[in-house]
Amino acid sequence: MITRTLINRLIILTFMVLVGYSLAYGIRVRSATGIILALISLGAGIYFLYLLAKAKEELKQEQEEAA
Repeated sequence: MITRTLINRLIILTFMVLVGYSLAYGIRVRSATGIILALISLGAGIYFLYLLAKAKEELKQEQEEAA
């Protein structure tokens, strides 16, 4: 059975691969709009991962305080 963590990681990996592909394609066709949008998407993905790690850390601290 596929765990929830594995599914989440596959979704994140797929998103990053698609962003990388779109960035490479934007550079290949020299599309400024495509490059800018791909960089914004990459920044949003990285910020999401930062927030996810921060939320997990806070949840872990709350569980330690409750115990």
